[in-house]
Formats: sequence, C-alpha cells, structure tokens
Amino acid sequence: MVKRKLMFLALVATALLVWSTTAFAQEVSLLAEQLFRYHRGQDVFFMFMLVAFLMLFIKRYEWGVCLMTLLILSVSFPFYFAVKTIYFAEAWNMDLIILGVVCAITLVISAGMFLGQVKTWQYIIIALLFVVAYSINEWFLFTYLQGVADMGGSLLVHAFAAYFGYGMILSLRHKKIMDAPMKTTVHSVSFVWLASMLLWILWPSFTTGLLAPDQVIGGMLITYMALMGSTVITYLVLLAIQKKIDPLVYTYAILAGGVAIGSTVDLVGPWAAFAIGLLAGLISSLCFVYLHPTLEKAFGVRDVMGVHNLHGVPGIVGGLLAIPFAGSVQGVAVVGTFVIAIVTGLISGLIMRAIGRNEEYILDDSESFPMEDARTAESISIRGSGVSM
Repeated sequence: MVKRKLMFLALVATALLVWSTTAFAQEVSLLAEQLFRYHRGQDVFFMFMLVAFLMLFIKRYEWGVCLMTLLILSVSFPFYFAVKTIYFAEAWNMDLIILGVVCAITLVISAGMFLGQVKTWQYIIIALLFVVAYSINEWFLFTYLQGVADMGGSLLVHAFAAYFGYGMILSLRHKKIMDAPMKTTVHSVSFVWLASMLLWILWPSFTTGLLAPDQVIGGMLITYMALMGSTVITYLVLLAIQKKIDPLVYTYAILAGGVAIGSTVDLVGPWAAFAIGLLAGLISSLCFVYLHPTLEKAFGVRDVMGVHNLHGVPGIVGGLLAIPFAGSVQGVAVVGTFVIAIVTGLISGLIMRAIGRNEEYILDDSESFPMEDARTAESISIRGSGVSM
C-alpha cells in the first residue's frame, strides 16, 4: 500500500514537473517571439525614416521633407493607436505597434505624390484624415472581407498610398507644381541611392512583420528574390530604352519587386517570387518612362515622387497575382482598395484646397526655415543656439 502511494506521488510529481517545464518553455517562447517582433518593428521604424531620404533629391526641398516626415509619424501613429485601442478596444502589443508605423509609412509614401503642394502645418490635418481613411480600408480588407491575401501590404500599404495620393492631387489641381524647379545634384541623388539600398536590405522586415516566426526565414528569401528580379530587369529595361541609367528611376524601380510580393510573400516559392520581381520591375520602369508623362499631360497634375509608378501599379499587380490563391475575394479587395483610396483622397484634397494650398513656397525649404542665409553663407549660424554648420 505504501509502495503504491509512493508510486502515485512520484507520478504526480513527474506530471507537475513536466507541466511546469512545458509552461515555462511556452512562456519563454512567447517572450522570444515578442522580442523577435520588436526587432522587426524597429526595422520598420527605420524604413519609415529612410522613405524621407528617398525623397531628398530636390536640392531646394530637403529639410522640409524631413520635417514633414517627422510630423506625419508623430500625429498618425498616436491617432491610429488611439483608434485601435479606444474605438476597437484592441490590446496594445508589438503587433499593434508594427501596424501603427505601417499606417504612418503608408501616409509618408502617399505624401510623396502631393509633396510641396500643401503647407507644412497641413500635414497634421492630413494625418488625421488619412488615419480614418486607412482604417476604413483596413477594416474592409481584413474584417468585412474574409480570406484576402495581403500579408506584406501590396494593397493595404502601397496601392492605398498611391491612389489616396492621386485623389489628393486631382482635388488640389495645383498648376504651379508643374513649373516648380526640381533641380538635383550628385550629392542630393546620393541620398536617394543610400535610402534605396538600405530599404532594399530591410524590406523583408516589412513584408514579414506579422508572419509567424516559423515563416519568417522563408518570407525573407521570397522578398529578396523578388527584389533581385526587379533590380536586374530595371537595369536591362533602362539600358535598352535610354542607353544610360537614370539614377532616380533606377533607385526607385528596383524596389518594385518588394512592393509586388507583399500579397503573396507567404504563398509562393523563391522562383515564383523572382518572376514576380521581374514583372514588377518591368512594369515600374515602363511606368516611369512612358506612363508618368502621359498621365501628367492627360490629367494636368504632377505626381512629384512618381509614387504611382513604384507603389500604385506594382501594388495592384501584386494584389492581382494573389487571385489564384485567395480566389475572387482578392479581386474585390483590389477594386475596393482602389475605390476607397481614390474617394477618401479626393475628399481630403478638397478639404486641403478649401483651407488653402501652398502657393508661395512650392518645393522650397524657405516655407519653414530661414534659408536665405543658409544658401548664401559658407558657414550657417543657427540664431541663439551657438551652433554653426
């Protein structure tokens, strides 16, 4: 009898030990996953800032781009966070933080389309309007619809950014932007090279930000293969058409593979990803060379940073390429994203036009900074700070 009791106690102790070890291992695993997401989230924050450097090629409008970028992040992220935690009662965690900066990065991409056409302080209002529009599209894609494939944001981020921006410029109808000087220097374009190459490296953190840990390595390979495809084909296309490589077109269009792979990053293999990158790079390059000037002439508006060529068309293509995996709902998602983006962009643009467009300092840092001294003096003294440059 005593022996049976001892055996029973030993079994209970063993079960408790196994249970506690399993529970501890699970707890560590969850913590490790959160820390893993933390590092990817940091990468996405870094990518957000790099988008500003991707737009620093206009030599008279560099500080203004950086200021705009910081304002957008500091308004859109908290507002998105408030909407999610207060209105939708979502718990704050690393996933929500990543989603917040993804919302902000979508707006800063979109702002590249109407850059310089609104006053700097108006980006604060635009950020509030955009978060509402973005949240509507996010709800449409992932709550109203079921089974949409867009883990890496081809539709949610890139297509929405481009067509919200297009709605904005169609409403603003700012004719002066067509004549605004957009001169560059080797130095200013070097910023774009740096940003493009760093974004290229970090792109897998964006496309795999919300993937399960066991899918991340595969997603990284898929993303890089797509980027390599667009990098190669962009070089060949520009060489064939222009005989020389336009550095601005090249540094933008090589990222088209990363844009297009967003909807299928968790669905295709490496060689399919490479093919998607080839297609995206081909389309983006041709859009920069041929479609961009055609649309400017047809609609009388200027997409300042060529957002439609890098994010709009490749984003739509990426969304459509997921139809074989997600079915007809994917087609509805593509059309719905386009409509929601255009309509909310048009409304936001009309509001900004009613408030008053930027008429005096289009694509010029002089709107916000004392640039006369900065542009004429070899050494710039910041008044009251004792700092010289």
